[in-house]
Amino acid sequence: MTNPFLGRDDQAIDVSDTPRGELEVVHTFTDGPMPTGVSVSHTGRIFVNFPKWGDEVPATVVELVDGAVKPYPSAEANQAKSKADPDAFVSVQSIVVDPADRLWVLDTGSPLFEETQRGGPKLVCIDLTTDEITRTILFEPDVALPTTYLNDVRFDLRQGEAGFAYITDSSDQGPNGIIVVDLASGAAWRRLHDHPTTKALPPGEMVPVAEGRVFAERSAGEAPQPVKMGADGIAISHDGERLWYCPLISRRWYSVDTAALRDRALSDEDVAATVVDHGDKGGGADGLESDDQGRLYATNWEHNAVLRRLPDGEMRTLVHDERLLWPDTMSVARDGHLYITANQLHRQAKYQDGQDLRVYPYHLFRFAIDAGPVLLR
Repeated sequence: MTNPFLGRDDQAIDVSDTPRGELEVVHTFTDGPMPTGVSVSHTGRIFVNFPKWGDEVPATVVELVDGAVKPYPSAEANQAKSKADPDAFVSVQSIVVDPADRLWVLDTGSPLFEETQRGGPKLVCIDLTTDEITRTILFEPDVALPTTYLNDVRFDLRQGEAGFAYITDSSDQGPNGIIVVDLASGAAWRRLHDHPTTKALPPGEMVPVAEGRVFAERSAGEAPQPVKMGADGIAISHDGERLWYCPLISRRWYSVDTAALRDRALSDEDVAATVVDHGDKGGGADGLESDDQGRLYATNWEHNAVLRRLPDGEMRTLVHDERLLWPDTMSVARDGHLYITANQLHRQAKYQDGQDLRVYPYHLFRFAIDAGPVLLR
């Protein structure tokens, strides 16, 4: 009789908590602020951003050049005069290279998660052939609310005159949702506003755990408070028909019809009717990504891992490694690799009784996936 727990020749299957997959170190951040976003251009240039969460941040957007960080596109572009400065980056959460090989910078306008003011929250386009800013889309206060935290963005350049962008609002202080941007006109609107699928689950429905400890906001001498970050990770399907998203505090993920998001004639109820619950994804995720083979990727900060969803719905662990301390943002590059930042977010003082337990270095890794990025153009 075959024993399901034994391998060939009666060799026991290794079920210990050992690394899976092969991580290649692309860059180690041995000083300075913690990174969140990463994106790789079609020619292999690597960009990283650092939000202003309390660290000293000399430049919130950089390019990795010969092993060093270089303010991008210039030092001046990274020196905002105020959090309402429309002409410079205030606090950037994400950078994404679009299908036309342009870099888009998603500026929260919210250092330390402060209330936003018009001019701060914006989407900025940089021409990678000239390294010049060519477009700035400012979000009005009815789109980027005072509580809004612009988290991540994806693009489909086939739609409309110049394409559309989709952005998650992960606020922990107000409504969550998806922001839709018409890149031709700059018009933007909110969808799935405060919808249950965009919101963090309460403690009674999920107890998040990172490095074996309940993940909660902890101030010295005070009772722990639940983390309330909502719609965070985002990915667009390889055919552009579905936008996938997940709250930070949830083990589930969802998708919504992109045509419904773009159609301003539809009611919020009509858009919400297109939402699909795709079930449990194996743990809490910060970043989502997709590839040109129809597969989805989810970071897993509860298990120091990256999981992949196949087109038939099967989930597989691609990488599991103790160095993936809070795997954050992913970027599929044309070189057939998935790039990922690991930044120890959960070790920040606000989650550790006022003690900063982060230890250098932070990492940028990559691993081979035998696929390319989704290029909707």
